Amino acid sequence: MDPIDATDDATGAAVETRLRELEQDMPGMYLRHGTVFALASAWAERYDAIMALVPPDKRAAVEVRLARIGIRWGVMPGSRVTVELRVSDIEALARARRRPRGS
Repeated sequence: MDPIDATDDATGAAVETRLRELEQDMPGMYLRHGTVFALASAWAERYDAIMALVPPDKRAAVEVRLARIGIRWGVMPGSRVTVELRVSDIEALARARRRPRGS
């Protein structure tokens, strides 16, 4: 997740601050908003407020970051990777990658 280039101007710094605040406030949002609808509404308000600050040339990057935050907290569609990899699986994968092609 590349941060917005905050050296561009104060807007970049403000966006970075809002993204950090959103991440830090997500547990509190779950506690304050008892229904799925209320949580989704609060998320949408924060999302829109952040996107309103973003310059057009940075919108795609910020949308991706917001999507990742939303997926992690279950307020946006997408899959979270929560699979446990066993050491034996990693070792087998490493052996397979070291094996010459065609063997």
